Amino acid sequence: MKDNETNIRNLVADKHGLTTVEYIIVLGLIAVVGIAAWQQFGETLTGEIQAAEGYISDVVQ
Repeated sequence: MKDNETNIRNLVADKHGLTTVEYIIVLGLIAVVGIAAWQQFGETLTGEIQAAEGYISDVVQ
């Protein structure tokens, strides 16, 4: 029973993998921000293309 308690205490005290987890969290946040920015850029670009199509159709008529 003492071996299990010792193993659990050692596992809780182990900090070696903590940096990796922090990097994964930061990478995930960067990905979410990048996806949101890309989506906003796409919506803006779509709006500009539609506006240009409107200008072209006005000139052609």
